[in-house]
Amino acid sequence: MNKRVLVKFSGEALAGEEGYGIDTQILDYIADEIKNLVDNGIEVGIVIGGGNIIRGVTAAADGIIKRTSADYMGMLATVINGVAMQEALEHKGLSARLQTAIKMEQIAESFIVRKAIRHFEKNRVVIFSAGTGNPYFTTDTAATLRATEINASMLIKATKVDGVYNKDPMKYADAVKLETLTYDDALEDHIKVMDDTAIALAKDNKLPIVVANMNEKGNLLKIINGDFTRCSIVK
Repeated sequence: MNKRVLVKFSGEALAGEEGYGIDTQILDYIADEIKNLVDNGIEVGIVIGGGNIIRGVTAAADGIIKRTSADYMGMLATVINGVAMQEALEHKGLSARLQTAIKMEQIAESFIVRKAIRHFEKNRVVIFSAGTGNPYFTTDTAATLRATEINASMLIKATKVDGVYNKDPMKYADAVKLETLTYDDALEDHIKVMDDTAIALAKDNKLPIVVANMNEKGNLLKIINGDFTRCSIVK
């Protein structure tokens, strides 16, 4: 297994208890976790959602803002998060590059897969923002697409729970953790791992998806080193 991975964080993860915006202490914690991976020879790509700022589906809900425009607003939110993450990583002494699926030269490089791979070879962290560059696609799908394009060995979805459950563990005390799932299992309506497009793309490309708790220090490195005791894996 190669040591290149893609880690997907939700935008909401950056918001902390405020539920909105960017909590720099959480940003600092994530940067520490990424630094731990880089220090251990892992090549890291990152995708961050934009839900801490705006979600396209929500913005378009009442019909005033068209869905396409709302989705572009969401893509811009992911760029804001990407800039913040790049700064946090550089603050830790890491070399990081931000690539966007929409051209904005003053802020970031445009996404070019060969350039991204060259960055990995030079021990740089690459942050992929602006989703796929197209409306109607989630950042889950963008993460799966980028992971496939860069030939990552796995996609780690960093969440607030330690894996996938048969129902919401935050609401139901009798929720059962599913440690290993097939892609078809993950496509079932009551099990929300990622959206269907992302899972179907992962299935087509045999890309393992690991769901893990981002708040468990050191867990990302354990997973990459083959310890799947504190997560769920879809393969």
